[in-house]
Amino acid sequence: MTRSTHTKTMKQVKALQPGGPDVLSVVEGEIPVPGPREILVKVAGAGVNRPDVMQRMGGYPPPPGATDVLGLEISGRVIEAGSEVSRYSVGDAVMALVASGGYAEYAVVDERNALPVPATMTLEQAAAVPETFFTVWTNVFQRGGLKEGETFLVHGGTSGIGTTAIQLAKAFGANVIATAGSEEKCRQCLELGAAHAINYKTQDFVEAVKEITGGRGVDLTIDMVGGDYLNRNMEVAANEGRIVQIAVMKGPESTINAWLLLAKKLWLTGSTLRARSIEQKQEIAEELEARVMPLWEEGRCLPVIDSIFAIDDVVDAHRRMDADHIGKIVLTFE
Repeated sequence: MTRSTHTKTMKQVKALQPGGPDVLSVVEGEIPVPGPREILVKVAGAGVNRPDVMQRMGGYPPPPGATDVLGLEISGRVIEAGSEVSRYSVGDAVMALVASGGYAEYAVVDERNALPVPATMTLEQAAAVPETFFTVWTNVFQRGGLKEGETFLVHGGTSGIGTTAIQLAKAFGANVIATAGSEEKCRQCLELGAAHAINYKTQDFVEAVKEITGGRGVDLTIDMVGGDYLNRNMEVAANEGRIVQIAVMKGPESTINAWLLLAKKLWLTGSTLRARSIEQKQEIAEELEARVMPLWEEGRCLPVIDSIFAIDDVVDAHRRMDADHIGKIVLTFE
């Protein structure tokens, strides 16, 4: 199969103005041309992520030079390879991280930010891997330094990030505590490998974590809530504990109890993924292939799929994202 067998235009999704799901529109666009180290992928699926919602609402623009087509992760098959591509060939099944442009029938990606799809995954499942697993790996294991035997607290345990973090932390020998917003979601966290699940709507997670840990606290917390959760995370941190902030759903401003930071000798950091360089993302991809690919090949730590929508139903997919869901939402193009 070569690109010459296809038309020059494709379906793609843009937000015509900032707002709710209804501002999304499927429009025609030109099929992108791969650069020397890029592959052109006929997209089978694209994951729907919280940053997509933020971009739709006008709060998270794509990096300079990137398309304004939504979408940060894709799966599909290579239909064309740039002149300097060495790893992938036409027909290969890949899953890849993109800075934007994932909600489209075709996408280009630097081969260094792509991974082969293991036989244990469908292309729809693979579409739910890159953004989430890259984010969890870099923040929990690279920056957070989670080690076997440590206690790990993850908020939003049934989100895409949460379901992934629980599975990977458990697989690498950590003791996982998750928070979630209902008894059913807590049950799902336990099934995924959490040792404890706290319903934050009916329990104070600070008191619950202190009870679970016998007052010691947790070694690592990953948080996407922000706001007043920051001080509460410091309260439940063990001495010399680490807190990694990956989003601020309650808002970007927090008042820090600096005494807790000092007295417990805490380590507070945060990061985003989208604006990182190709080389930085390549480093994450290489570690995922070395450390996590063997788990995928055994059928372990696979992404949890909440629902799948056709590209023409992207508005409904974002409505689902804005509502109650468990795991990842995927758009399909086949």
